[in-house]
Amino acid sequence: MMACAVAVALPAARHAHAQDEPDLRSTYTVVGDGIPKPLTDEKPNVENGRRIVTERQSGLCVLCHSGPFPEARFQGDLATNLAGTGSRWSEAQLRLRLVDALRLNPQTIMPSYYRTQGLARVGWQWRGQPVLDAQQIEDVVAFLRTLRDTP
Repeated sequence: MMACAVAVALPAARHAHAQDEPDLRSTYTVVGDGIPKPLTDEKPNVENGRRIVTERQSGLCVLCHSGPFPEARFQGDLATNLAGTGSRWSEAQLRLRLVDALRLNPQTIMPSYYRTQGLARVGWQWRGQPVLDAQQIEDVVAFLRTLRDTP
């Protein structure tokens, strides 16, 4: 379970108190089990999304997930295999799962990648910043949507 901790890969930031942390929830609207509108107006970059998913220093996805990523050695088995993700979930559903997985499952071990408030066990140097920014979230969503084949 410790392998899924995201704090080790984040850049250092200034110390922020909870009241000073940006509330990113005001930047999107949840409808049902998804976030229908993209977090940014920029076109998503599928290749960057793949890099974020497969590199251990970026999104850390392969620490817990496996998938059709031959370049990613030692993939995790704590979470869902990402093969077929684009067939199982819509863009809106994927976006919410990345932005704030706790909203769908309060017991999940998956980090909320675009959330800064209400989190527990976050090192002071990483408080006040999301794991991934809005563009990175959109890049990952675009990449995951390309994964149509199931294992």
